[in-house]
Amino acid sequence: MKVTIYGSGYVGLVTGACLAQVGNDVLCVDVDERKITMLLNGEIPIHEPGLDKMVQANIAAGRLKFTLSAAEGVAHGLFQFIAVGTPPDEDGSADLPTCAMY
Repeated sequence: MKVTIYGSGYVGLVTGACLAQVGNDVLCVDVDERKITMLLNGEIPIHEPGLDKMVQANIAAGRLKFTLSAAEGVAHGLFQFIAVGTPPDEDGSADLPTCAMY
């Protein structure tokens, strides 16, 4: 199954790595060029036990890829997951500007 995940933080990267681990073709999209560069080099920008080995293994297997291009993400995945920060505003509603970046 081809999956695109927007956001490569704690939620997106862990989800992407786990979906790749069970055999899916996963593309993670992020707007942070530094983060994507790190991930493409097999460096993990967050701490989650065991995640580094899982990410590196799935990159090597070709099941986990990373890009800055939202258009590439749209074209890639039959399933599209949004895993970006949506902190609450003062009134409790979701703050959605991060979603608009994609």
